[in-house]
Amino acid sequence: MAVQITISPNDLKPVVERTYPSVDELDATIARSAAAHKAWAAVPLDERIAIGHKFIDEFNKIADEVPREIATQMGRPISQGAGEVRGFLDRAAYMLSIAASSLADVPLKDTDKAGFRRFIKRTPLGVVLVIAPWNFPYLTAINSVLPALVAGNSVILKPSPQTPLCAERFSLALHRAGVPEDAIIVQHLTPELVTHAIEHPLVDFVSFTGSVTGGRSVEQAAAAAPNFKGVALELGGKDPAYVRPDADLKYTVAELVDGALFNSGQSCCAIERIYVHESLYDDFVTQFVDIVKGYKLGDATASETNLGPVVSVASAERIRKQVGDAVAAGAKALVPPELFPIAQPNTAYVAPQVLVNVNHTMDVMMEETFGPIVGIQKVASDDEAIRLMNDSPYGLTASIWTNAQENSESEKAFLALEDQLECGTVFLNRCDYLDPALAWTGVKNSGRGVSLSKFGYDQLTRAKSVHMKIKTE
Repeated sequence: MAVQITISPNDLKPVVERTYPSVDELDATIARSAAAHKAWAAVPLDERIAIGHKFIDEFNKIADEVPREIATQMGRPISQGAGEVRGFLDRAAYMLSIAASSLADVPLKDTDKAGFRRFIKRTPLGVVLVIAPWNFPYLTAINSVLPALVAGNSVILKPSPQTPLCAERFSLALHRAGVPEDAIIVQHLTPELVTHAIEHPLVDFVSFTGSVTGGRSVEQAAAAAPNFKGVALELGGKDPAYVRPDADLKYTVAELVDGALFNSGQSCCAIERIYVHESLYDDFVTQFVDIVKGYKLGDATASETNLGPVVSVASAERIRKQVGDAVAAGAKALVPPELFPIAQPNTAYVAPQVLVNVNHTMDVMMEETFGPIVGIQKVASDDEAIRLMNDSPYGLTASIWTNAQENSESEKAFLALEDQLECGTVFLNRCDYLDPALAWTGVKNSGRGVSLSKFGYDQLTRAKSVHMKIKTE
């Protein structure tokens, strides 16, 4: 039987092994999930919500083990693992808090005529296949898994081979809370088996988080299926920031360094390119580089590390090539590599780097890096910044940094600029953050569909209209 082996980027040693199912075994799993959906959907909504709250309690019992597991599997520093746990539980709590109102029937009493009653129901789709990534294995999975279950769907969760234990721990807490065994199933799958699952007629919806290339493959497989099914794609980003002349420089620099380097820059909404007004540019770059030089790159399981390896040697080599190509094309690298001696070829350790003299002919400013690298470009005006921010095949998030007080001219300027940005989320004076009350979505190659917020329930249900003519005799 084929096996999946997870290699830790910290020391390139295997940490966990899982066996892939056969095609027949996968078909049987999907059939079990479809049968479980029927029973689970019949459970009253308030009971499903109560089980969701119990799930939070159950996960809290095992949460202390999560940071080290994440550090070992994909290389995020153990000192930062608790943040993903908090975000995971916060999102779960919020989506549960709005479930009753988001999934309630929509009455039409105000416009009903005598003898008629009409309303719109939210009904579950059936079997939801969630294909989760490795970079934030809990935060990304919770966006779809818990809302899908609360809405009455069954879920097959396919984790990244880099973080298999995260999905298993997630599923364990759900089962202990009372979700039936076959209503949430973790399946480790090869790319070929993923395609088979997407094309399977009993799978009704696919939620994918990952690369643009992966998203295209998912969409093609769904189109080849014998049944029409929905697809949600949360894909890449090349997220920009614009620093206006009146920005609080010290605050802005610190926030943007963190937005660029947290999780070694391996976030779809990480800051990858920064446009700074010429009046602040020199001071901004100096302060930014000074902070980056102080980072501690090393083994993610060490307590003093605040910058871990990237996910693999292959990823590290791709990132190093992008930087090298930019320098060869005229960019200037400001962080001396000798400050980070652990970052060597044939390892997953990548030294953080700040590039200036960059432009949009370079991949480092146009294509997703997914590493601890940022390019900084000088601009002369708001108009130039907006033009460059929109000059991208991606459109996930963007941030504007300005001293915007309530009802000030700066706030008005921000709102005018926000309206011109081609992206799913616009931040003011913050970045790299998902608020579960807001819709998480992208434009262009950043994907389609919506997760989180009340709209996240919409894509996991279908509207069913009920039109009743009541006898009056």
